[in-house]
Amino acid sequence: MAATSSLARFGLFLDGEEQFVGADRETEVLDPATNTPIARVARATAEDARHAMEVAERAFHNAGWADDDGTQRARALRALARELAANAEAFARLETLNMGKPIREARVDIGYVVRTLEYVSGLADKIEGATIPVPGPRFDYTVREPLGVTVHIAPWNYPLLLAMRSVAPALAAGNTVVLKPATWTPLTAIALARLSQKAGLHAGVLNVVPGDGRTVGEALVADPRCRSVSFTGSGPVGARIAEIAGRRSIPMTLELGGKSPAIVFPDADLERAARGIVYGIFGNAGQMCWAASRLFVHSSVREPLLEKVAALARALRLGPGVDEGTEMGPLVTREHLATVLGYVEAARADGGKVMVGGTRPTAPALAPGNYLLPTVVVDPPPESKAVREEIFGPVLAVFEFTDPDEAVRRANDTRYGLFASVWTRDLATAHGVARRLEAGMVAVNEAPITFPQTPFGGVKESGLGVEQGRFVVESYTRIKNVTIHLGGSKKRSG
Repeated sequence: MAATSSLARFGLFLDGEEQFVGADRETEVLDPATNTPIARVARATAEDARHAMEVAERAFHNAGWADDDGTQRARALRALARELAANAEAFARLETLNMGKPIREARVDIGYVVRTLEYVSGLADKIEGATIPVPGPRFDYTVREPLGVTVHIAPWNYPLLLAMRSVAPALAAGNTVVLKPATWTPLTAIALARLSQKAGLHAGVLNVVPGDGRTVGEALVADPRCRSVSFTGSGPVGARIAEIAGRRSIPMTLELGGKSPAIVFPDADLERAARGIVYGIFGNAGQMCWAASRLFVHSSVREPLLEKVAALARALRLGPGVDEGTEMGPLVTREHLATVLGYVEAARADGGKVMVGGTRPTAPALAPGNYLLPTVVVDPPPESKAVREEIFGPVLAVFEFTDPDEAVRRANDTRYGLFASVWTRDLATAHGVARRLEAGMVAVNEAPITFPQTPFGGVKESGLGVEQGRFVVESYTRIKNVTIHLGGSKKRSG
């Protein structure tokens, strides 16, 4: 184990400066591939959270960030995008070391953050009101104003990407931000905050407070200066955040996971479908809110499709994310690995057949890490918790169907509704099934797929509100209506 004194240190980022705390208030962050320490990170307290809110509120009122016409914010966000692009490889490697995903995936993630900043920067100077015809000698118009201090609680599976998906539009709208990264994966958020001052963001506009969700996260949301909260994570934590935010009726965006179906019809391109299904469940080791974890395949193509999926799954190269040849990395922590293995055992005990994987790899080089073989379970019963609950790991459950109505009904038989994919060459089938699926997003003949300009959000217990898209910046504003009486006496009739 490395000596703690030699580890890189990451502090709180407040008021434009990184602030370090004593060793007794730092937490070691581990590399999931080896479970050895890679950094020491400041552990914020509830008092730190309150101070961050104070700093952000002061910046909102005094820094001038909210007062300009948006062009200054647009320039700063574009400059931040350029700074990140120039340091993309370093950020990708830091993300991989901290979270475990393959470096090739981390590079895509960082590129997506760059594109998000570029896209949102183009909206910063296009926040507009409207004029409204009203009776009498009056002029009526609306203006959109920033909310104030917005709180963002990010998940660990896409640490920087999912943080900036809400932080960027909040900044573009003129708000000041307090970001709490996930306890396990805080490094890239702090590193980006370091870049923000060079890019021209005013001191106090972007603040980062790593720490425990129950302590720091709840303190941020409960603070009376919090004007909006964005959260990505588990349903129970989302419900707790909604409870706290609901007491003051502040707007919230909650993305709470999924149990996404993939439906393969007889006319599908099976080669393409197999590749998409494998990527959709084993990418990021299945640690994705929109992972295609339930496969419904028509009985006429079940066997050939499963053969292709199984062959691709067995061929995936496991290893440390920093290795260029790695195709699937470790799970984020030992505790999470144990949780996912518990779901596999439950599926097996309930009668599901483990066709591929289901255990840890036997290679000695992988023993120190949190690895699990890509796993395919065939025909677990619908009531199994492995079918009903979000596993958040590389575990695919497979079912067959004979009738399209049956496929749609079973795909919708979940409390979640985030994402779904449909595999068919028939245009009528594609449109018809997409319309009937209870999901916020549907992809046809590829998965998973999203872009900064397309809305991302779910229905049912997958969450509340959407992120991304052209209107996301407006969601971080409030509408003010102004009516002006222009004078003059009222005309009398008769």
